[in-house]
Amino acid sequence: MNMHTKLIVTALGICALPFAQASEFADYGRVIRVQPRVEQVRQPREECRTEYVQVPVQQQYQQQDRSAGGAIIGGIAGALLGNQVGGGSGRAVATAAGAIAGAVVGDRVDNNGRVMQNQQPQQVQEQAVRQCRMVDAVESRTTGYDVTYDYRGQTYTSLMDRDPGQRIRLRVSVEPERGQ
Repeated sequence: MNMHTKLIVTALGICALPFAQASEFADYGRVIRVQPRVEQVRQPREECRTEYVQVPVQQQYQQQDRSAGGAIIGGIAGALLGNQVGGGSGRAVATAAGAIAGAVVGDRVDNNGRVMQNQQPQQVQEQAVRQCRMVDAVESRTTGYDVTYDYRGQTYTSLMDRDPGQRIRLRVSVEPERGQ
């Protein structure tokens, strides 16, 4: 070995000395079991559905003018009938009452007939109605993993954020026992 090579080997050995005396190092353990920690979380949410219902369609009728013809004809017919009843002052009262009753009956017959002509069967249409309600939704969330592993014949369990797989990287620390 030449002098230059000896100096390089010596320098490398001196640089590696702190690593050889390190009190911590990495090693691996064998994973025995992984058990997820699952938490049930209740969260309210809105649940909606659409139903179809039958609703009446409002129809527009044209307002027709009321006719006075039925009242006039009914009044005349009632007055003639009332005039046939009774005698003297009773005849005048019967004629007036017959005219009034005839006018009312004539008006109803004439104008109700017009309304009846405009009536049509009521139409319906389907309308979508959205109905919503609040329900509790239960979600399962994994909050971590209980990992059981073996390291040099000893069994350990640790809570971890993720499943490590078949082996787990360990940080091993070496310290002297106190009191010595």
